[in-house]
Order: sequence, then structure tokens, then C-alpha cells
Amino acid sequence: MDIFKIGEETPAKREGAEEQEPEKPAQQVGSSISIDAGPDLKRGIASGDSTEFELKMKLAGGAQKMVLVKFDQITSASEEGSPEWFVKVFDAIGVLWDSTSGDEPMLEFEMRPEQEKTLTVVITSPSGAKYGDRINLVINANLKDDPAATDSVTLQATARQSIMALKTSIGHEKAVADSLSSRAKPKNIGLFAILSPATLRGYVLIEAMNTDALSDLVKGVRKTRGIVKGETSLDEINHFLTPKPIVSGIIDGDIVELIAGPFKGEKARVQHIDENKEEITVELFEAMVPIPITVKGDQVRVIEKER
Repeated sequence: MDIFKIGEETPAKREGAEEQEPEKPAQQVGSSISIDAGPDLKRGIASGDSTEFELKMKLAGGAQKMVLVKFDQITSASEEGSPEWFVKVFDAIGVLWDSTSGDEPMLEFEMRPEQEKTLTVVITSPSGAKYGDRINLVINANLKDDPAATDSVTLQATARQSIMALKTSIGHEKAVADSLSSRAKPKNIGLFAILSPATLRGYVLIEAMNTDALSDLVKGVRKTRGIVKGETSLDEINHFLTPKPIVSGIIDGDIVELIAGPFKGEKARVQHIDENKEEITVELFEAMVPIPITVKGDQVRVIEKER
């Protein structure tokens, strides 16, 4: 029998064998959840219209997890008693949550590692919204078994005015505009401006908030044919707001006929154009002495262009 003293090598050590350290348990990789709503998180929408946001949720790492998603609505109204905004959440199958349903604003679903789930959020402005009324929709997602693994995003929609076209009988555009203005003044319906350009036949442009209130206002106004569905933009009507000068299109050398003033009916050649003053200097053909005269741009009619 071999006897070993403390500190002496065992036979295994003497033979060069190494002791095996116990294996450490493998570290568990944590899971995380993320939400991507894109760069456009703040939008303005017309009263009564909707806007759509697309959320991409992704589970990273770990194993299959249950995900909780909560929706918190924070509204800001310009007046007490303003109507409520509406929110709907969809996925590829259908509606998951509707703010009018009375259900708790919470979703729960299972996700696999590296899976991406797409949710569509539709926010609708009430037709009675005032300018500047706003909703902030805070969306918070976390793992059910790990509340600290969370991510959130805030979507914002603000009520804005829209520009609409009212169809009228041709030749009665200004009368309709005057009638609408008289009706709107004593009422607070969010009607900001009425535009009746001389070159726009059969339509009056209206800048307003509440399409329903505007429809009621239009009822009974003679020579109207109803509001055109949809809205227009400032870019589309900008040429009405900044009309071209009267002398636009006239160049030096053009032959014109004077249609007003003491030389009405005379023909002349354009010598100079002053766009700032909207005046034209011409030289009369029939004058005994070629003396330049200056007239307003609306007092001439081009009859022959300079070649």
C-alpha cells in the first residue's frame, strides 16, 4: 500500500496526467425587442382624414418569446370638449385593436428569434378637429418574461387646414365667394380664406378645417354645384396666388394695338418694358414725329410677335 504525504504528487501527477476543470454552464444570450417606425413620426393631416404608419418589430437573440405591446393616447385640444381621435392597429390578418372598441390598448403575441413583425397604425383626425389639435400615440413593446427588455416610439398627428374646390356655375364665382364669406363671418367653423381667381372658371377655392361644417355652409348658396372630393395643395394653386405681371409675354419689338387711352386704336412697336411698374414704352406708327409714349400693360394687345 502506498502512503502519500500532503503536498506530495499523486501517481497521476507523476505520470504527467492533468486534472480536468469542471465545465462552466453556457451563458444564456439575452433577448431584445426593437421598434422601427421610419423617419416620419410627426405628420399634419386634414380634419376628417387619416394617416398610416408602418411599425417593424424585431426580436433579437435568445429563444421564442411572448411580446407585449401597449398603446397610450395623449391628446392636446385647442378647446375643451374637442372630439376624440381614432386609432386602429392592423397586421397581415386584420384589425388587432381599435380605440373605439373599449378593449384594453394592449396586444400580446409570440415571436421567434430574428423574426420581424409588421404592424400598421392608422390615426384618423375627427371631422370637427380645430387647427392645431394633436394626438401623441406612445407605443411601448417589452418581453413578457423580461420587462426590462423594452423599446418605444411616439407617433404624432396634428390637425391642419385643407384647401378644397367648390364647383360653381360659370360666371358666378365671385358672387358665390361673397355669399360664402357673408355666411361664414358670424360662425366659428374654421374657414380661413376664400379665393376666386379671375382665370379660374367654374370653381372657388376654400381654405378651411371642417369639411362637414363647410358642406353645411354651402347648402342653400345659389349657383353652387358641390364640393369636389379630395383636397388640393399650395403648389397646385400657387400660380393663382402670385399671378404673372400684366406685361408678361410681351417683348421688345412686338407690334401692339392700344385698346384704351387717348391713342386707342393706334398701332405701335414696343420699345421698352418695365415689369415692376407693369408699363410699356411704345412708338406709334402713324405719329408725325416718332415720340415714345408710356402706357399701362393692360392698355395694349399684341397683334404681331417680334420674329
